[in-house]
Amino acid sequence: MASDASAPLLEIRGLTKSFPGVKALEGVDFTVRRGEVHALMGENGAGKSTLIKVLTGVYAPDGGTFRLGGAVIRPASTKEAEAVGISTVYQEVNLIPHLSVAENICLGRQPTRFGFVDWAGMTRRAVAALARVDLRIDVRRPLSSYSIAIQQLTALARALDVSARLLILDEPTSSLDAREVGELFQVLRKLRAEGLGIVMVTHFLDQVYAIADRITVLRDGRLVGEYETAKLPRMELVSRMVGRDWSAVAAAPRAVAGVGEPTGEVLLELRNFGRPGLVGPVDFSLRAGEVMGLAGLLGSGRTETARLIFGIERARTGEMRLGGRPIKVHSPRQAIREGLAFTSENRKLEGIIPHLSVRENIILALQAREGLLRPLPRARQLALADEFIQLLGISTPGPEQAVMNLSGGNQQKVLLARWLALQPRLLILDEPTRGIDVGAKAEIEKLVQSLRAKGLAILFISSELEEVVRGCRRVVVLRDRVQVGELTGPALTEEGILQTIAGASHAP
Repeated sequence: MASDASAPLLEIRGLTKSFPGVKALEGVDFTVRRGEVHALMGENGAGKSTLIKVLTGVYAPDGGTFRLGGAVIRPASTKEAEAVGISTVYQEVNLIPHLSVAENICLGRQPTRFGFVDWAGMTRRAVAALARVDLRIDVRRPLSSYSIAIQQLTALARALDVSARLLILDEPTSSLDAREVGELFQVLRKLRAEGLGIVMVTHFLDQVYAIADRITVLRDGRLVGEYETAKLPRMELVSRMVGRDWSAVAAAPRAVAGVGEPTGEVLLELRNFGRPGLVGPVDFSLRAGEVMGLAGLLGSGRTETARLIFGIERARTGEMRLGGRPIKVHSPRQAIREGLAFTSENRKLEGIIPHLSVRENIILALQAREGLLRPLPRARQLALADEFIQLLGISTPGPEQAVMNLSGGNQQKVLLARWLALQPRLLILDEPTRGIDVGAKAEIEKLVQSLRAKGLAILFISSELEEVVRGCRRVVVLRDRVQVGELTGPALTEEGILQTIAGASHAP
């Protein structure tokens, strides 16, 4: 636990940061004590990454004060942040694989002798740095010859090599298995005992309760609160992260989603399906004419499951059946041929092509399936565009309007039109209502139910629990990238989902 609560190591007061059209942080306070592991938590858009980037000099703050060890600081670059004792280890190991371990640890600060690199001195320094993280390996070997866990510890040793007082870890366990996580936590406990302040950005609830002394929760760029981990029940943590008051949820009527029992065939079956280090195992089936939800906090494995099904990532364990036959989907192109469709949660980067027209965006997947040597006739393109503009109620002056000029809700409808043009059997919707107004959300939800009524199987992923409960007959719940429950009938409520995420038994 904290060695000296009266003398904080890091104090941030009133931190504010805005980007064009977005207030990323507003009046945020954040305190880290010496000799503690402090978890920084929040859902998408909470402000965690912005806070870390301001603290490490990547972004300049608009307002607020910073003190480290009582002294006012304002790093203007990562180099300046390191100079005052702030080091960061990112989720993706930011090192150079083909260089040796020693070269990576000392990169940019190699010891020299008579104007030349002191290779012997660099080896000794690397060995000493690795000793701090209880790692003893041949530092002359290429970094790429070692496991991801060892690479992560090497990045940690490099961060400590600059006399760090504050260590920031961004999702440090995302690529590690349970044994490797345990080894990392042993190292963190040792560093904590040495008086280091450690900030851990993570989405793994079990790991937070295993290692963190305190938790700070952000939501929508504002501070929700700072809590002692031992005194904060999991259910309350989840409620604070998602912005749903526990008492209000518990008292709400237990309305079950108003969709009927599907009568279609079992279209998709997953058995012990997953990929170690990514997600799994998951087990569920989905029928034609059914909307099934995937629920969980950000990073719980919802999107990872969707990407495995669609072949963006390759499954390594278990079995997937489509229409009753075993299948291995190795690429999105194959998934499309099999009748699968997927709208990404990031429509701006992985969905719309902003400078193309509505027509061009709609026919994109269909043209890709047909191939470059079989271009769709212009008349058919226009007919398809007009059909879906009418069918989905896309508000646009015409099919040649650049999609970048449409509202977020209409951009989402264009994406749906793109996949519906393929006449898929299974539609995966990842956060289909994120960033759109209330009216557009209602239209999307209504459209989902109309597609279900026509026999389409839909896998619905959303952070909005109200949407999940309202629109789905069944919900599979994930936590820490593992399936932890499946809810249906009277148990399918916001309360039931929150309790399952938190690890508590849900009320029947």
